[in-house]
Amino acid sequence: MAVALTAGIILGYGHQSGWLTRDTSDDTLSRKSLGTVPAISPSLLLDSIRQQMANDRKTELDYYLDRHNVSDEGYEMVAAFANGERHRETTDTISVYNVGHWKNKKREGTAISRDSLGRITIGRWNNDTLVSGIRIDSLGTYQGAFTNGQRGRITDAKAEGHGSYMTTDGHYFEGHWEQDLQEGFGLQLLENEVVTILKTGEWQKGVFKGERMNYTTERIYGIDISRYQHGKGRKKYPIYWNKLRISHLGSKSKKQISGVVDYPVSFCFIKSTEGVTIRNPFYAQDYTNARKAGIPIGAYHFFSTKRTGQAQADYFIMNTLFRSGDLPPVLDIEPSDSQIAAMGGSPALWKNIRAWLKAVERRCGVKPILYVNQRFVNKYLPDAPDIMRSYMIWIARYGEYKPGVKLAVWQLSPDGRVKGITGEVDINVFNGYQHQFDEFLQNETIK
Repeated sequence: MAVALTAGIILGYGHQSGWLTRDTSDDTLSRKSLGTVPAISPSLLLDSIRQQMANDRKTELDYYLDRHNVSDEGYEMVAAFANGERHRETTDTISVYNVGHWKNKKREGTAISRDSLGRITIGRWNNDTLVSGIRIDSLGTYQGAFTNGQRGRITDAKAEGHGSYMTTDGHYFEGHWEQDLQEGFGLQLLENEVVTILKTGEWQKGVFKGERMNYTTERIYGIDISRYQHGKGRKKYPIYWNKLRISHLGSKSKKQISGVVDYPVSFCFIKSTEGVTIRNPFYAQDYTNARKAGIPIGAYHFFSTKRTGQAQADYFIMNTLFRSGDLPPVLDIEPSDSQIAAMGGSPALWKNIRAWLKAVERRCGVKPILYVNQRFVNKYLPDAPDIMRSYMIWIARYGEYKPGVKLAVWQLSPDGRVKGITGEVDINVFNGYQHQFDEFLQNETIK
């Protein structure tokens, strides 16, 4: 169970307990600062928040549940929250006298008690002495925070163990705490008048790292290639398209893998052009052979900051094949900060990106995908909210954790291995399972 340092509610479940706190300009919770103000009703507060945020929250939770299944860490927690199976035990509904950790019939650790006078005491105990916590009387009135058996400051309490916390402005966290910081697996739902964001995954010292994926045969894997998969210099290697099997997911980060890595290549993106002068000499050959092997394929263009978006779109269209069933075309965006500054900064960058996207969409009839890295997402993507809303994202991030953004494809390593290809290969995973991938092929590919 967790203990709040800020305004809000922390509610436990199962055999845990929950905290109820209130915002005040004074960090002492006493009659002086709160008088006899009735305690906030958790059920009323939660009902109000649910009503205000119901549509956005449902959309966010439904998106998560649609893209995951029971083999993913946290799926059951999100499903339970989406079905309203959390927060059922509150200070309004406690019917037992004691819930928590006890030792030799004395309260020890986290516990909640209701005494014969109907007073509820919630906190951390040592040998039946309240170390830190709060007390609410039978009328729902705060009687103050306690430290070592004496009324004290709520800031003396630290979040420890497993619990859930909802602030008065609707932010929710459920998971594990250590020294008042989220640690380990947890679920966070951030809500305001603009957006609802669900973060589910691993936390380290209060910082969200991302979703730790479990790699299984159920996931949809793919690759992206360029001329480098055919060798460097004078030595050239063929690609044996009928023999392709992913045999290694790369070594740049730790990975949770169930079973043996031996996955089919379910999709492939092939580099076609770069700027307005560079073409991949193997593109047409690889395109033809991949289609013969029955692998869904798409083409990508490497964006240059030295040419206009329109000129690059014209070059890409002139040198690329677009046929029914092909994956959406991709714009590979990897400029440095200095290159972006030289072209006129973020506004100029997005002006040219939009020009490329619109021109290619007119030609293909489908919205292209943006290939970017995590740093670009953090620094530049917020400058283009229309792009964020309207276009699918393919992100390169080689750490252990899946990016915490909505995306179509995640490039998880640059050093994978594929039977039938010589050397290292970029390995990607589709954001979803077979059902979602089938829908993607049905709805997003070139007609």
